[in-house]
Formats: sequence, C-alpha cells, structure tokens
Amino acid sequence: MADKEYTVIEIVDVLRRQAAGDKISAIARSTGMDRKTVRKYIRIAEGKGFTKESDSNIEDIAYVVFREVHGNDNGGDGNTRDSILLPHKDTVADWLERENLTLTKVHMKLMRNGVETSYSSLYRFVQEHIGIGNGGTVRMAETEPGEVAEVDFGRLGYMFDKVLNRMRALYALVITLVFSRYQYVHITRKQDLPALIGGIEEAWEFFGGVTRRLIIDNMKAAVVKSNRYEPVFNRTFLEYSQYQSFIIDPAIARHPQGKATVERQIPYVRENFFKGEEFIDCEHAQREAVKWCMDMAGMRIHGTTRRRPKIVFEEQEKALLLPLRPEHFDVPKWGSVTVHPDHHVRFSNALYSLPTEYIGKKVDIRANSKLTRIYYQGAVIKTHPVVSEGRRSTDFEDYPKHKTPYAMRNCDYYIAKAKEIGTNCGSFTEQLLSGDFPWSKLRQAQKLLRLSEKYGTARIEQACSRALSFSLIDVFRLERIIKQALGKEAEKGGEKRGIVVPARFGRPAEYFKQKKEEQKPVWE
Repeated sequence: MADKEYTVIEIVDVLRRQAAGDKISAIARSTGMDRKTVRKYIRIAEGKGFTKESDSNIEDIAYVVFREVHGNDNGGDGNTRDSILLPHKDTVADWLERENLTLTKVHMKLMRNGVETSYSSLYRFVQEHIGIGNGGTVRMAETEPGEVAEVDFGRLGYMFDKVLNRMRALYALVITLVFSRYQYVHITRKQDLPALIGGIEEAWEFFGGVTRRLIIDNMKAAVVKSNRYEPVFNRTFLEYSQYQSFIIDPAIARHPQGKATVERQIPYVRENFFKGEEFIDCEHAQREAVKWCMDMAGMRIHGTTRRRPKIVFEEQEKALLLPLRPEHFDVPKWGSVTVHPDHHVRFSNALYSLPTEYIGKKVDIRANSKLTRIYYQGAVIKTHPVVSEGRRSTDFEDYPKHKTPYAMRNCDYYIAKAKEIGTNCGSFTEQLLSGDFPWSKLRQAQKLLRLSEKYGTARIEQACSRALSFSLIDVFRLERIIKQALGKEAEKGGEKRGIVVPARFGRPAEYFKQKKEEQKPVWE
C-alpha cells in the first residue's frame, strides 16, 4: 500500500478522538487511517506530553507529530474486527433472533465472556454478517444526555423568490438531540457547506451548548469520500468540528437507520410546519420555524419517549452540553495551487505573493473573511490580508533585490542612481520621471543606466547636457545624440578613432584590391 501523508488537522482529529475515549479501531474507521498509523501518532504524541486532558495544546502536539512522521505511514490489515467476532457469529445471532436480546445486552454478554470489542464494531459486524437492515433491525443503545446530535437536510417544498421572480426550492436543515429529541430547524435555499455550518451554528446557540458527537448524513458538503470504514471529511468541516469541540460521526451511505432519530423528523417538519402555510420570505419562515421548534415540536408528547422534548432538554440535557464558543466560526476556504514564476499564487481570483524559493512548488491556502494563510508541508510560510477579486496583495520583500525597485515602481531609486553618474544625468532623470504617471517611464530610466555602462559616464553626462538644453527628455533621442557624437569622432580620426566599435563583419581595405594577372608573351 502506498504511503499517504496526513495533514495536521487530521492528526488533531485522531488525538481528540483518543482524548474522548475512542478505541484505536474506532478512530481508524472514523478517520480512514490504518490502525498502525493511529497507534504511531498516539504513541509519538504521548511521548511529547499528550494526555486525555491535553486540550489546550493539542494542536501544537499534532504539529510536532506531523513534523516528526512526515506522513510516512504504512498500511496494514483491516480484518481484526471480523477475526474477533466471526467465531461467535452463531451465538450472537441466537441471542438476537431467538432470545430477542437488544444489541446492548449482547455487547455486555460478549464482554463478560472475554470478547473485547467496541459497541460500534459489534453493530457493524451484525449489519454485515447477520443481516441487520435486510428485513430486521436492532435497537441501538441509549445515548447519554448531551452526547449525540443528528443532522440531515430535507426538502420542504417551493417558495417564491422575489429577487429572481420565480419559484425556488426550499430546504430545512434539521438538528435533533438524540437523548431529549429536542430539535432546531434551519431554513435555507442551498445545501452547501456555508448553509450546513451556518445552520449548525444557529442550532448550538439555540440549545446553548454543543454535543460531544454529531452524526451527519454523507452529504457532499461535509464528506468528500463516502465510505463505511474510511470516510474522508471536508477539510473545512473537520476544522469547524475542532473549533466547536465535537466529533464527526458519519452515518453509513444509503442507510437511514444510521440516523433514524433525525430521519423521521424530516417528513414531520414538512407536514406539520411548512405544508399549508404562507411565508413572505426565508427570513419570515426562519422566525416561524424557531417558534414552532419551541412551542409545537418541543412541547408535544414524543411518540417514542412519551415525554415532552423541551422539558427533558431543560431538566436533564442542557446543563451537560459542552460550552459554546463566544464567536461564530469564520468559515474558511481551502485550496491547493502552484506558485507562478511571477512570485504569486491565484486563489479566489485574487493574487498573493510568495518568496522566490517557492516558485514552482505546490502550496495549500486557507482564506477566511480576514486573513489568507499559505502553507507548505504543513507549516505557515506567508500570511496576507484577504483582498477582493481582481486585486492583489504583494509583499515586495518577496522579490529578489535587483527586481524590487522596478516592481515597487520606486522612482527615487533610479533618480539617485542617475545622480551617481553625474549632475546632468540626475537632472535628466528627474524630468523623465516627473508628471502624473512617472512609473510609465521606468523602463526608459533603466535603459539610461545601461547606456552609462555601454558608453561611459562622461559621454552620458555630455549627451544629457545637450538634451536638457533642447528639452529633449527622451532616452531614445539621448542615445541617438551619443551615436552621432561617436560618428563625428570617427570621421576626425586620431586617437579617439580607437574607441569606435568595429563592424561585426568588417574587412580590411586590402581585401577589396584586385590583382592584375601578368600577361605572357605571345610567342610563349
């Protein structure tokens, strides 16, 4: 199996799951890593001082682990769960089908008999080998207060959009607390990542805290690769989960029983809240949805628990939620780009500069509403303020020293260089770079400095004096004056003739002399 490099964010996710009490196999399934890789990350982190209470510096430890490992992890065998549980398959099937035991009770009996496995491993084993979901189900273990919330999108119907002057689909993001069944409904026109994070943020504010786990559907906004054992999460959503300190628990694709609590609420919201009502716009629908969640859905007698969700939440669950961050999560955008030869990268149609040594290399970019951070091999190498589309943020220190003056359009630099040649040259350059758009003549200023190297400072000074007397502020005319002076000197001859550059294909005068053939006597 080829080596795979994991990012710092993914290592943080591993350490947070370890701190939450997850076993190695559960972390491997949730993150898509091999168990050996997970063990290696945890072992190195523990050697760096990581403990289950290391919540404040967990990101620093993850970065140290990343730098030490460099992503060189080898894959391994993925059949440990089956090797443990397959010998007990008939016993587990007998307990479930004949004795009608719950899966929680089966897990307890296995542990009592010395079979070490997690509840989630047993649940997936039963699904695959005993046929759960193909005609029968088992009741999941009861969750603790504040432990789990489930999230899902559902279509409500259509609403008239005044901006576009047409009917548009309307969706609901439903967030349900599994223990109390208390829920929040977020109204949205889209099912993208900003709508997902925005709706979850509103739900945390509504509940006054955060659950420890969040079960989500395999929606594209959050899950890049849908896989039962090795899901790949959207980088931004994974970062958001770390910001609010909850663990992502994706449901199995095309398996609604994996999030049955919220799955059954989608038709309920559509039929009980939306259908038959008239709303002015999305904002009006959102205000009414909040009232409906508190007064109607929250105070009904729930069909499963036979209790009122809002009362259960207030009395037993609210105090056990994780504290909410005081500031909203600033949703970033991630991307991978190559540094162009002009020292810039393009991201969201804006340009950001980088030092010369990164030209041609691929870098990662993270941009929120305020800052753009650029990473290379997991480390931040440059930070820029966010600029709008079509603009650029350039740090001229990123350029080589000999290119910085022109890139910065530094007129004073060229004037100072011209004054080093002579007074007339300095005066000529000052007039050349004057006006409303002096940087349009920077190339002529560069040419002037090169002329001094080609013809000498004395000739440049003399030509600049002549050009200034006639107000000819043009470098091309200045060069013509120098060439004319050289031509006159060549005509006069003398010692100065030696400074004339010979023609490239010049031949000596003797080359063109014709030799007369000697005439032979007639009698010969």
